[in-house]
Amino acid sequence: MFNLKQYEFWFIVGSQDLYGEETLKQVAANAAVMADELANDPLLPGKLVLKPIAISPGVITKLFAEAQAAENCAGIITWMHTFSPSKMWIQGLALNSKPILHLHTQFNRDIPWSTIDMDFMNLNQSAHGDREHGHIFARMRLNRKVVAGFWQDKEVRSKIGVWMRAATARLEGTRSVVLRLGDNMREVAVTEGDKVEAQIKFGWQVNTWGIGDLAERYTSVSDSAAEKLVKEYEASYEFAPELRTPGPARTALLEQAKIEIALKQFLEAEHAGAFTTTFQDLHGLPQLPGLAAQRLMEQGYGFGAEGDWKQSMLLHTAKVMASGLPGGNSFMEDYTYHFEPGKEAALGAHMLEVCPSIADKKPRIEVHPLGIGGKAPPARMVFDAAPGPAVLATLIDLGDRFRMILNEVETITIEQPMPKLPVARALWKPYPSLAGAGESWILAGGTHHSVFSSALNTEYFRDWAGLMDIECVLINKDTKPNRLHDELRWSEAYWSDR
Repeated sequence: MFNLKQYEFWFIVGSQDLYGEETLKQVAANAAVMADELANDPLLPGKLVLKPIAISPGVITKLFAEAQAAENCAGIITWMHTFSPSKMWIQGLALNSKPILHLHTQFNRDIPWSTIDMDFMNLNQSAHGDREHGHIFARMRLNRKVVAGFWQDKEVRSKIGVWMRAATARLEGTRSVVLRLGDNMREVAVTEGDKVEAQIKFGWQVNTWGIGDLAERYTSVSDSAAEKLVKEYEASYEFAPELRTPGPARTALLEQAKIEIALKQFLEAEHAGAFTTTFQDLHGLPQLPGLAAQRLMEQGYGFGAEGDWKQSMLLHTAKVMASGLPGGNSFMEDYTYHFEPGKEAALGAHMLEVCPSIADKKPRIEVHPLGIGGKAPPARMVFDAAPGPAVLATLIDLGDRFRMILNEVETITIEQPMPKLPVARALWKPYPSLAGAGESWILAGGTHHSVFSSALNTEYFRDWAGLMDIECVLINKDTKPNRLHDELRWSEAYWSDR
């Protein structure tokens, strides 16, 4: 879906010129072995690029200046093979705005008990070299991710890979436009937000176009182009019988195909990674984009209903982070609860727009009245989400800052048929419980819209929030609402001083 190998991650290994030529040659040789092995590990999705050994203030400052100018450099990984005095790093770090991962490791796994001598100790002293390096980040109040452990361990590489995906999504976000078709739903608070601050904080360009711009493109799409796309639908999804013969249902399907073609052309023309619609502004369109929105999400675009641009771009962020991973990501909304003792669960869905990447089985395209928006019955995909662990993520604007809220959930199989609910849906057990999760989510100010991900866990979202330097609230098995209430108050004090 996204080529993450186009993004570089510079590997900068620290030392100093005090140790002499032979030691520095060995540092460079060891760094090359590490870089080569890491670069060929599929757990690391980005392109790892080894840079010259950082041995002096001039070399370090030059490396960071070059990284700033490198458009496809998505982040920097630092590791101190030897002791590297941290005052040498101050000018370079002061220049830097790229995400940094501090890898705390050493080249050798084991202590060579019978042969260890002072030469070995001088060469392999990450144990205190990285502590010196870490100190200057703390002193300069700089954001970074720290990964500690042996560099060949799968867990260490997995953590680096997660961070790489978050850093890639951060860079991709600075190059994306959110194409808002119309405004947000009238009188709704959570879909509002400070678009200027979002561009300052995240790099997102959030702009608005009239629905007439899309309607004009829609009317120019040929019947033959729509029929060609419907053949693609037939190869990928099940069809309700009435869609295969001429009639109102088939016409509705072709209309969605035309909307999809027009929308994709629009998104590509504006270099947009995400879009929003609202059922309150559909002038010139025969129906609300349903199947069209589902299809575009499946292709990697972010989407937000009722003008919710924050969740649309958060979904695009999740799509980038999850590229190539099993599972899916979708726009989602909490709709209704099941309070049967021992089987408490939440049913998530939306009017139409749930991404088929989270489906358990092949989706089925159907046409039904919507009952809202005053337009013709739209085509949409109907399916149940696949069971398994997932996370709900939402992004809110508190006025003085952005906050991300995460809730770990377990998606469960829907055992009872729902023949009169023709929408895509997911049923999940939220942690710590339905009541505890609901109370915690509401205390934190969570929205009714979210991003549902079965491809990512909370580590990805937390890493991304860390890169963006925004508040992140986690609700999971260990959450106690009373404790969370206190933590949110403490958080107010911390973030008010930022």
